[in-house]
Amino acid sequence: MHLSEGVLHTPTLIAGYVIAIVGMTIGLKKIEGQKLPLVALFAAAFFVAGTIHIPVGVGSVHLILNGIAGLFLGWAVFPAFLIALVLQLLLFSFGGFSVLGVNLCIMALPAVAVHYLLKPYFIENATNKRLGIIGGLSGVIGVGGAAMLASLVLALDGGATYLHLIGLLLISHLPVFVVDSLISISILTLLVKMRASIYHETV
Repeated sequence: MHLSEGVLHTPTLIAGYVIAIVGMTIGLKKIEGQKLPLVALFAAAFFVAGTIHIPVGVGSVHLILNGIAGLFLGWAVFPAFLIALVLQLLLFSFGGFSVLGVNLCIMALPAVAVHYLLKPYFIENATNKRLGIIGGLSGVIGVGGAAMLASLVLALDGGATYLHLIGLLLISHLPVFVVDSLISISILTLLVKMRASIYHETV
């Protein structure tokens, strides 16, 4: 859910960049050489998921998959998502350079939350039921957190001006909750079946 250029005021844009830089700094320190393929995998998944892009008011609706990426990458989602967002901006004109910091925070912070909330339950030899719950919650927390953060940014920056757009943004993302969660469940179960060592490869 990329926020568009010209929507937010300068102080909000600066705050977004400051938080994004802090997240990038932590994320880059967390990445070890042998885990770069995993980071690249989820950066690519995030990029592809966001290419189906439907404009809604001052934002947009598309698959995110930030929750499942956060489960495995933690703070490393910041550099991973930055690459994907810049490519989406350059190739498809999604978002904009001025709102890049805010958009990165909207996508990445809920992903980091997923990592800390759900990773303790992602244990070796987890049952299919446990994997399903973790995958489903990854989608719900990831998409829900991004929608709430985008709404909060709009509310704090524009006040009552954006209230109707916030409602539209939240309602339009209800189908994304379901689809993103189902895809996250599929990705998680597939990764576990194909690579049993994935439990120990989280960043």
